[in-house]
Amino acid sequence: MSAMLIDDDRLFPAEASARKVTRALYAHVRNLPLVSPHGHTQAGWFADNGSFPDPATLLVQPDHYIFRMLYSQGVSMDDLEIGQPVVKNPRKVWRIFASHYYLFRGTPTRMWLDYAFQEQFGLHERLSEKTADLYYDTISARLNTPEFLPRALYERFNIEVMATTDSPLDPLENHIAIRNSGWKGRIIPAFRPDSVVDPDFPGFQRLVAKLGEQNNEDAATWTGYLNALAKARARFRALGCTSTDHGHPSAQTADLPAAEAEPLFAKIISGKADAAQKELFRAQMLTEMARMSVEDGLVMQIHPGAVRNHNPLVFKRYGKDMGGDIPRATNYVDALHPLLARFGNEKNLTLILFTLDETTYSRELAPLAGHYPCLRLGPPWWFHDSPEGMMRFREQATETAGFYNTVGFNDDTRAFLSIPARHDMARRIDCAFLGRLVAEHRLDEDEAFEVAHDLAYGLVKKAYRL
Repeated sequence: MSAMLIDDDRLFPAEASARKVTRALYAHVRNLPLVSPHGHTQAGWFADNGSFPDPATLLVQPDHYIFRMLYSQGVSMDDLEIGQPVVKNPRKVWRIFASHYYLFRGTPTRMWLDYAFQEQFGLHERLSEKTADLYYDTISARLNTPEFLPRALYERFNIEVMATTDSPLDPLENHIAIRNSGWKGRIIPAFRPDSVVDPDFPGFQRLVAKLGEQNNEDAATWTGYLNALAKARARFRALGCTSTDHGHPSAQTADLPAAEAEPLFAKIISGKADAAQKELFRAQMLTEMARMSVEDGLVMQIHPGAVRNHNPLVFKRYGKDMGGDIPRATNYVDALHPLLARFGNEKNLTLILFTLDETTYSRELAPLAGHYPCLRLGPPWWFHDSPEGMMRFREQATETAGFYNTVGFNDDTRAFLSIPARHDMARRIDCAFLGRLVAEHRLDEDEAFEVAHDLAYGLVKKAYRL
């Protein structure tokens, strides 16, 4: 059995001259601080700074990459205690996970986990049914030490700034507590308004009413509703927020005159809108959010193209975000045109586009970002957050958008311990891509060093105004 779980040259080119350059580039960027501008970690972890309870709760329960794979192979989500507030039998859950670890061969999840097991817990034997208890006991012991408290891990991971993702209705008490604690770690909120701009969101009318109450506005009117959203954004900005995030089913935008937007909103808030009206309203709200970003400077992210909760049985039994989301084809050129016609040339707007539809990289996204001053391309996301996905992105987007219309990397994860592994993977792939360009005499080596630094650190700070 291998004495190491991960190899020092993993993901580097097999060709010797490209690998030599890649090693040098990676050495240049590997220890740069981590900037995590979009993710789903919990501010409460850092406000409370309490120990993580057990390996299953830390690594299995929050990670849909893990349990969706197990579920696909017939493992019961009840046996994994998915959706439960507390894991009652964590060792049992861990043993189930360990006995099925072979399912992750060749996946990025395997690389992220092996990185954490070796680098953070000092484990070198492969996880399996045989080593399940060794892993569980080793990880449990480490989690009960001061070095594995959330704030200590944040500092050990060399994280410079981390953004959570929060509803406009969130009181942000944990963010306030972090600030008041005197701890120097920088945890900031990101504004995710889906619950109050998507008419299909469960409880939409009730949530919009609550938005109005919180901001002393009559959210049953179009003007009051927009004012309430603007006030909520201002509250987020006061706590360090620099970005908004929009998880719409599509990238469709609209630019309706007030005489049409107001009655559309009335129809929406009445609960009597049809599917086409709901889609038009979501489209209008992307443009309204862009208008507000021009005014208040918040960077705008659009994460479209996921069919959420595709499996109705899983959704009904376990709730949302339980691994049942599936990518779909997504249009950007026509869909974004109303928004871009109005705001595409604004210097105070940064709009970061993500996709789950890789066919759009060279055909739509790179040409759009290679022209409109406001547009930047987000890194490969979700299903494509992998070595192959990252390389495909660089190969297809660079020829038209270059490097400087992209925004570096963000980890977009709920699994806190995977953050260093995800950044390390991105840095290795970017260095491998640059190393190949140097070896093929398409880029000078000194330029490659500059680009590697920018992709790992500089671009993300600039794009997210951090």
